[in-house]
Amino acid sequence: MAPGSFEPTERRRLSMGTELETFAARVRACRICVENPIGRPLPHEPRPVLRPSSNARILIASQAPGTKVHITGMPFTDASGDRLRSWLGVSSEEFYDIEKFAIVPMGFCFPGQDAKGGDLPPRRECAPAWRAPLMALMPRIDLVLTIGIYAQSWHMGATRRPSLTETVMDWRAIWDAPSNTKVLPLPHPSWRNSGWLKQNPWFEMDLLPFLRTEIRYRLG
Repeated sequence: MAPGSFEPTERRRLSMGTELETFAARVRACRICVENPIGRPLPHEPRPVLRPSSNARILIASQAPGTKVHITGMPFTDASGDRLRSWLGVSSEEFYDIEKFAIVPMGFCFPGQDAKGGDLPPRRECAPAWRAPLMALMPRIDLVLTIGIYAQSWHMGATRRPSLTETVMDWRAIWDAPSNTKVLPLPHPSWRNSGWLKQNPWFEMDLLPFLRTEIRYRLG
């Protein structure tokens, strides 16, 4: 092969990577939730946070940025991120390697907080506008970690159970469902869910060892 030339599959990969970068730039400039909102507009200036990848095999389909992530512009730079990395059995360096993990939440901007100080649900504008084309530009994804009911609803459809606990509890059947892309449902790693983890010890005893094995296999 001549210097500077590429095999056809390599050309396609590079082309898709460039297309994804261009599309992600459009997403990061998005202002739908302010200029054409569903319901009340976002109560602050938008700052979409996402890390799509055309090479990663693992997608973290999370919920929406929190206050710290809204400030830093980097996903999971908080206590939830520490817990999630512990669940996955990966270092921060591995977690933020764009060749290894794609991180694309259901809502790209911090949605604000309710009267009790809890984060509001992901904005409803994001997924309909952007998610399907983003997924199409990430063809190597073969494992989707669906964190919370919003990601589970979008990525799992009818296979999602009535509640988050039932969905996560049925992870083996969900994993065994015929599909080119495997899905594992997870609760949110927020420290607010510490009580849930204590009430459901099977999550750490059964699901997490399996999850870590699958992660390590894909990281190679």
